[in-house]
Amino acid sequence: MNTSDLRAGEAIQDVHSEDTLSVDLADGRTITVPLVWYPRLLDATPEQRKNWQIIGAGYGIHWPDVDEDLSSEGVLRGAPVPRVVTGVR
Repeated sequence: MNTSDLRAGEAIQDVHSEDTLSVDLADGRTITVPLVWYPRLLDATPEQRKNWQIIGAGYGIHWPDVDEDLSSEGVLRGAPVPRVVTGVR
C-alpha cells in the first residue's frame, strides 16, 4: 500500500471480534468479515483477540499475542489471509 493510496476515512477506529471480525473506520463505516479468513485470529482466545493495537499511522491492526497484522485496505478489499499449503513443491 502506498501512502498516496491512504484515505483519511479508512483509518481504523475500533475492532470487534467474536464470530466475525468487525473494523470501525473513521468515516463511519463498519466492515465485517468472516473470522475464518484469518486462521491465527480464529484459533486465538477471546482475550488474545481483544489485545490489539492500531499501527501504520492508523491503517493497520496488530495482535501481539498471535503475531497477526491486517491493514484496513485488505479488510476493505475482502482479502483473506492466503492459506499456506505444506508439502507442495
